[in-house]
Amino acid sequence: MTIATIALGLVGLGFVVFFHELGHFIMARLVGVEVEEFSIGMGPRLLSRRFGKTAYTLSSLPIGGYCRMKGEDSFKKAIEQGLNEFPRESGSYFGAAPLKRILIALGGPFANVVLAFILYAAIAGAGYETRSWENRIVLASDTDGSSYPADRAGLASGDRIVAIGGEAVSSFSEIQEAIALSARKPIPLTVDRHGESFSLVVEPELDAGSGAGRVGVYPWIEPVVETVAPDGAAALAGLRPGDRIVAINGEPAIHGVAIASRLEADRPAKITVAYERGGFIAETTVVLAYSEERGADLGVGWKSTVSKIQAESLGQAMVMGVDETADTISATYRGIASLFMGVNLLQAVSGPARITWMVGTVAKSGLTDGTVGGFSTLLGFLAILSIGLFAMNLLPIPLLDGGSIALFVVELVRRKAPKVKTVLRYQTIGLVAVAALFLLSTIGDVLFFSGR
Repeated sequence: MTIATIALGLVGLGFVVFFHELGHFIMARLVGVEVEEFSIGMGPRLLSRRFGKTAYTLSSLPIGGYCRMKGEDSFKKAIEQGLNEFPRESGSYFGAAPLKRILIALGGPFANVVLAFILYAAIAGAGYETRSWENRIVLASDTDGSSYPADRAGLASGDRIVAIGGEAVSSFSEIQEAIALSARKPIPLTVDRHGESFSLVVEPELDAGSGAGRVGVYPWIEPVVETVAPDGAAALAGLRPGDRIVAINGEPAIHGVAIASRLEADRPAKITVAYERGGFIAETTVVLAYSEERGADLGVGWKSTVSKIQAESLGQAMVMGVDETADTISATYRGIASLFMGVNLLQAVSGPARITWMVGTVAKSGLTDGTVGGFSTLLGFLAILSIGLFAMNLLPIPLLDGGSIALFVVELVRRKAPKVKTVLRYQTIGLVAVAALFLLSTIGDVLFFSGR
């Protein structure tokens, strides 16, 4: 993890957190609660100017910001002074009515939803390309002999999945998404096999490492070369983009998965590749290299399907932004629910270090790419992160916005403020829960970066 990756990750993560705090700030001002200081960034102050009752600060560390409201320290003062009730000064946070405090707490998560909508609408307006394989499948059992939900449902290699739950699909990425979000939930499929259409039902199993559903299928990848890595094995053997691999060591090359599994099983030092170019068949010898992460490295990228997606108007971009935001919220909560379904929490839960690394990696890749597509990938990742912050903060856990909202709702219903000791016990439970989650995610991060 380079310094540049860390720096970009902190800036990206800070951008999302800043919007969250901005939401709290705007809502506090709207309901009449005084904001004593609003800072861009954290740490030592670099610059601060006061306008009215609020000090606007630029801090040294570009990792989010904070919104300090009048009376937020009432809890601390009440404990130190042994008070039973919170001090409720005019214009202070705890001096505001419960409904106003609920709105302030909602302001941060709501701002994250707005940010995600803006980012998704911008992506739709600018347009982007998606790459995927066709909607034809290969059974994973063909390569490892195991039994998967796809086998038990009656799917076969070469089948085309043309609809899921009544919705038409045309690419493998659409199939992946639908399956990943449906762990342990039966989903109806419409399948085309040799021109004949029929229906069946498959129930994805839960992948304990990611929390996603899986049925045991790979994409059917036609062995047509799209890219050749410079100085890679294929380039040195004379293969070019557009070549179709027809055989390896005399055996037909049906699809990319078959090629990869055969090479991984036999691990030959070199192979004889027959390929078609311009209507003629030729042969060449390819000397292979292997790695633990990628297996056999042919040095080629197989031809995929490219789709251009772009809104035709501002209105359509906004509609697409709303739809994508809603889909991401739904997927995020499904992911949170999967944490209680038996997943490996050390793999499924990312901590601050891993999140920073992921943001930084995507940011660095997007900026290095220098294209609209690369920049769109970065914006999309920030939108997902923003929705994640929204979803987590609304969980009814003390110390989070959702925990505060739950406390204020009880106060609103009872028409009576809770005692300081009651809030202290409530916050202690939250502190323990958050600390346990932080410890768990940190251990997971350590194992992730150590390659375990």
